[in-house]
Formats: sequence, C-alpha cells, structure tokens
Amino acid sequence: ECRPDCGACCVAISISSSIPGMPDGKPAGVRCIHLLEDYRCALYGSLSRPKVCIDFEPEPEFCGNSREEAMQILSSLEGERRSSEIH
Repeated sequence: ECRPDCGACCVAISISSSIPGMPDGKPAGVRCIHLLEDYRCALYGSLSRPKVCIDFEPEPEFCGNSREEAMQILSSLEGERRSSEIH
C-alpha cells in the first residue's frame, strides 16, 4: 500500500509509454498531470493507467521511510537506468 502524501513514483521516474494527456510519456523529474494535490493518482483503477504504473509495487527498497527518501531512491534508480541505456 502506498504511503499517504507521497507520489514520488509519479514524479521521479520516467514513463516512456503514452499517458492520457501526455502522449509522449513523462520525463523523469516531471510531475505526472494525473497526480492530484493530495499525491494520489487520478487514474488509479482506470484502464487508461499505464502498465508501468500498474506494475509498480510500493516496497521499502524503493519507497524508503519518507517522501523525500523515496524521491532520492527513485531518482537515483532512474539515473542508473538512463546511464545503462547510454553505455
């Protein structure tokens, strides 16, 4: 279950697939347009929610102990992923 008031995964990671309203996906570090003010996903439970979002499971390894820690962890993982794509 997601931590209330977090939404780090909806900001820190990139999404390469099309999202309603974001046909080219979402770059890392950019807030998803479907992230509500209370950090919940407006597409949660919707068939239009991207597969990458559906498949993401909140785990302490990724989410840490706070929103700030989750942002650091996910941003670091995103940087590692991009670096491996370049090499």
